[in-house]
Amino acid sequence: MTQPYDPLRPSVSRWLPIRGLRYHAQEWGDASLVSRDRPTLVLLHGWMDVGASFQFVVDALAAAGDAPRHIVAPDWRGFGQTDASGADCYWFPDYLGDLDALLDAISPDRPVDLLGHSMGGNVVMSYAGVRPKRIRRLINLEGFGLPASNPDDAPARLGRWLDELRTQSTLRDYGSVEEVAARLVANNPRLATDKAAWLAPHWSRQAADGRWRILGDAAHKRTNPVPYRVDEVLAAWRAIAAPLLWAEGSATRLDGWWSGKYSMPEFKQRLAVVAGHREVVIEDAGHMLHHDQPQALALALADFLGTP
Repeated sequence: MTQPYDPLRPSVSRWLPIRGLRYHAQEWGDASLVSRDRPTLVLLHGWMDVGASFQFVVDALAAAGDAPRHIVAPDWRGFGQTDASGADCYWFPDYLGDLDALLDAISPDRPVDLLGHSMGGNVVMSYAGVRPKRIRRLINLEGFGLPASNPDDAPARLGRWLDELRTQSTLRDYGSVEEVAARLVANNPRLATDKAAWLAPHWSRQAADGRWRILGDAAHKRTNPVPYRVDEVLAAWRAIAAPLLWAEGSATRLDGWWSGKYSMPEFKQRLAVVAGHREVVIEDAGHMLHHDQPQALALALADFLGTP
């Protein structure tokens, strides 16, 4: 059995009432560490991930000489230990609503440094345009957005969603936590086995029948019936006032994800509407760059956030 990763800067669980849900977050340090130049750092995970996923970057920041800071990484609704929504599908604006309430709870009087990965990156970009005064520094880890929707596809998309509502969504379960760790490595071969062994019990939980079940509401798998309107998204991005760091893995191939419907040059055209952003490529990393190269990512974050 692989010995699990040993955290350098362990976290504690924090529970918050957010819009009728019991929200869970990993927390490193506390509000006494906050200053004007070192505000709370909020880390937002992507689809089918959890807040604990950022442990390796938090440790890498410490190893890079970052003094202890207040860091909060929530589990989004329906992921990790946070309550499911109670509905049979999930809506993107709810993530912004949850984030707004979360910041009210953990940093009501000060701007924060805000980081999002993948789905979380899409959330922080929209939120930073809607609430620009709440963000000191903004970091987007591969939150590319989606291909532009074709209005002619809307009826079929809605029909697919209605069809999916008639069936029960499920997620695969596993016979052991080691099987969960193997699944994580299969998803991302760059993930070290000790990190997978540590992540597995954060990403899943053993049920009464002895099987290990992923901590994600299967309703997340259903088709989103709302079209992705690029013009509306870019209107929010143009309103971003905070300095932005965009980080991507060198091995990421956006063009391949969408079968030619969305390309990296098209994304870079969108990103260009954000004035004064900085871009960094993390070598030998894919989409899960915070797992693949936490040390390299931490150095880029430390430089951007103003850490010596």
